[in-house]
Amino acid sequence: MESIDRREHVLTKERWFGPGDRRLICDGRVVAPVVLADSYRLRRKGLLGTAGVTGAIWLTPCASVHMVGMRYPIDVAVVDADGMVLKRATLRPWTGLTWPARGARATVEAAAGSMSEWGIEVGSRLSVG
Repeated sequence: MESIDRREHVLTKERWFGPGDRRLICDGRVVAPVVLADSYRLRRKGLLGTAGVTGAIWLTPCASVHMVGMRYPIDVAVVDADGMVLKRATLRPWTGLTWPARGARATVEAAAGSMSEWGIEVGSRLSVG
């Protein structure tokens, strides 16, 4: 019985990331809350150690990301300085990564499936409001 209680306690302590206090805007439409990770400390931590994400995180500057240490899949969009999406992908835990793209300036991360739901595609314009 004690091990079950301990397991339940751990599950209730799982930490979700977000929602942020800003808004992710895609082609002029607000699509989700977003956290702007523009400091070294916030970018380095990112979504590591979380059980899920509500909304998105905008990592800048950040040309690529990896999934080492992550426990759940995420969607990523790599954007240039103007916010145009250069790449979009769904990454798997531990093995996923994006390679740097020419002109990449930032990476947006969200729960797997979110980018499709929000209508974010290569060529979309993203911004933080």
